[in-house]
Amino acid sequence: MRNDPARTPASTAAAILPLVGGPANVISVAHCVTRLRLGLADPAAVDEEALRALPGVLGVVVDGGSYQVVLGPGVVAEVTAEVEGLVAPAAADRLAARGAELRAAQRQRNATGLKTALRRVANVFVPLIPALIGCGILAGVGGLLVNAGWLPGLTPALAAIASAFMALIAVFVGYRTAKEFGGTPVLGGAVAAVIVYPGVEKVTAFGVHLAPGQGGVLGALAAALLATYVERWCRGRVPGALDVLLTPTVTVLVAGLVTLYGLMYTAGAVSSAIGTGADWLLRTTGAFAGLVLGGLFLPLVMLGLHQALIPIHTTLIQQQGYTVLLPLLAMAGAGQVGAAMAVYVRLRHDTSIRTTIRSALPAGLLGVGEPLIYGVSLPLGRPFLTACAGGAAGGAFVGFFAMLGDKVGATAIGPSGWALFPLLAGNRSPALTAAIYGGGLLTGYAVGFLATYAVFRPGSPRPGRST
Repeated sequence: MRNDPARTPASTAAAILPLVGGPANVISVAHCVTRLRLGLADPAAVDEEALRALPGVLGVVVDGGSYQVVLGPGVVAEVTAEVEGLVAPAAADRLAARGAELRAAQRQRNATGLKTALRRVANVFVPLIPALIGCGILAGVGGLLVNAGWLPGLTPALAAIASAFMALIAVFVGYRTAKEFGGTPVLGGAVAAVIVYPGVEKVTAFGVHLAPGQGGVLGALAAALLATYVERWCRGRVPGALDVLLTPTVTVLVAGLVTLYGLMYTAGAVSSAIGTGADWLLRTTGAFAGLVLGGLFLPLVMLGLHQALIPIHTTLIQQQGYTVLLPLLAMAGAGQVGAAMAVYVRLRHDTSIRTTIRSALPAGLLGVGEPLIYGVSLPLGRPFLTACAGGAAGGAFVGFFAMLGDKVGATAIGPSGWALFPLLAGNRSPALTAAIYGGGLLTGYAVGFLATYAVFRPGSPRPGRST
């Protein structure tokens, strides 16, 4: 991180606010793993050049009317708390309504229909990631205990805790979908619950009996989306005195029947095709598929589109117990780490960049790549491309073993890098699965380092200098 050792979260927050138009211009404050997310009433008031140059700031991402200041893991939470304390609540309240309008208008101008759709689908699943991670780790621990024959009295309890969320994930997806798309969340959850209800096995659709869970998260997403549209249709037509009775009833009835006699079967076929397609892709073109997926994932992260893959990962986890795509995509982070290490070696006398790399590298090793993307590789240009090359090489390594029949998967989504080891699963022994994944990481590090070292020189373009 390009920071002054004496700089504190409070001083960083105090320095950021004037550059984004002052406290009165800030209408919302939030943060994710690495970014301080500021909703601004007037985005034109931002001094973006000065903000990017501020010590402690690794980069700035503009997403519609939202300014996302990349600060890195850990420190971002502390700075966010300080910013919230400095922003006047009264001013935020006065500007909230106007700010929402401005953000909506800005997103409408800047975002394509596809990007908007992908972002909204991602918004459905992102809040579910902590539960996926926690349950995935518990499932892995339980599996290790069963294989070792340890604590036989505890393993059934661990299995129940780890599996309960996945058994009911359709309900959570339905709730989140309705909330994201403007419906009543509990109605979305109620319709999606039809998918996991054991009694659906008595229902016949397309000449076959339905199975509980058929259609999975894709069916739940479609069912809740349909419920939202049905609810909106009813709200505009049902008299106010009857709305509280008729709208929920019609919404659940219509969307529930369509789910039973159409969506479950269709979504089940799509889900099966995803699983079959992923297996075929890795079995027949594993090395090439890994090369493409590992090489293109960093640009997807940079654009924020990687979250659109969450429904696919979740579908694979539901079907097979793990997603075979995540370990391939995680190799992009390995290429990024290797590229950053090469820059560190090349720029021996650039204290600023080397400080940034030292601060961001631990997070990069654990799969949080944004600090390295916005603080090192993307501003320097060539290292971003060579990092992609490293990711492609690591992906090809893991994909090659998939062609040999050795599948490597992850029981949950979210972590990558070294943090993914506790979540690894596959069709071979845990030791072999970990060895293949570890070999992919080392390959990504090595190729990212060597490619960057070969093409990047101390005289190459640097942040803040003309080219």
